[in-house]
Amino acid sequence: MVTLIVATSNPGKLKEMQAYLTDSSLNWELALKPDSLEIEETGTTFLDNARLKASQVAQAMNQWAIADDSGLAVDALGGAPGVYSARYGKTDRERIERLLFELGNEPNRQAQFVCAIAIARPDGKIMLETEGICPGEVLDTPRGRGGFGYDPVFYVPDQQMTFAEMPPETKHAVSHRGRAFQILLPQLKSLAAD
Repeated sequence: MVTLIVATSNPGKLKEMQAYLTDSSLNWELALKPDSLEIEETGTTFLDNARLKASQVAQAMNQWAIADDSGLAVDALGGAPGVYSARYGKTDRERIERLLFELGNEPNRQAQFVCAIAIARPDGKIMLETEGICPGEVLDTPRGRGGFGYDPVFYVPDQQMTFAEMPPETKHAVSHRGRAFQILLPQLKSLAAD
């Protein structure tokens, strides 16, 4: 069993990744990085930040590490909030209010959620990376009670629901993170077999 350090101190993120990595053929055990190990996200893209976190955590702990970075990119805002999605306000409500204010009456509501994932070996070299994208649009008003972050205003036309309205198993399958893990899992299996 190989330990894979998740480059976050958030137990919720660990639980979410464990749900994607439940395949019994994978010989990986996930563990959180220590709270004291802080990685500054200085990248200009989601993939930059995922690589940075995975590499630095792997080197600091001398173990395999996995990191993701994700957020919302809105076409009419030139891709904002992008890598600053989590820092767009102090609370989910403030982030949504700022997003809707900045969009105003803009007719182009096209957006996408992006999730980049990187896995680094103990010396910090990136061995796997992938990106999952879920296209959608930003609604004028929140809908649904589930999820977190921008979920209540992110509408997925294929599902005719916001992320906040989706049952967890549906969001798990169609979300940006779900799509990134669908691409990553076969690669992770081959890496584990080496």
